[in-house]
Amino acid sequence: MTTIKEQDYVMPAQTHIGHVHLKVSDIDRSLGFYRDLLGFELITMYGDQAAFISAGGYHHHIGLNTWHSKGSGPAPLQNVGLYHTAIVYPTRKDLAAILNRLIKAEYPLSGASDHGVSEAIYLNDPDGNGVELYWDRPKEEWPHNHDGSIVMYTKSLDLRNLLSELE
Repeated sequence: MTTIKEQDYVMPAQTHIGHVHLKVSDIDRSLGFYRDLLGFELITMYGDQAAFISAGGYHHHIGLNTWHSKGSGPAPLQNVGLYHTAIVYPTRKDLAAILNRLIKAEYPLSGASDHGVSEAIYLNDPDGNGVELYWDRPKEEWPHNHDGSIVMYTKSLDLRNLLSELE
């Protein structure tokens, strides 16, 4: 087999992740989280086994299905699999608005971090799937090392300061 070198191909800059499809144990419970709490729109159902949801009318950003998981428990934490689904908000104020909504709903957070390039809130969906809600700082504000490489870190996110975006 031929060895492929890193410089042989570079992913086009316009490439993006189209959607994530999650195995869930209960469609209605998952819709309660993704649609009713986070605010995604239900685009279509595939019988009672799958739902496709999006923001802004896209065909789907998230697929939810029970094809192999109906009624099952969460995946074991120490196994391979999806670490989390990351949902990007367009502005810091939008991230503050969803944080405020989660607080009002008394939905538990599992973390909140400043990564230098972004600010993020972490939580789990009803099946224990990790969810990251974040916004990216403008690219010109990203921290860099002397060699030009991007600096990413994990510091505590000041939630009060984030919520001040709503004032």
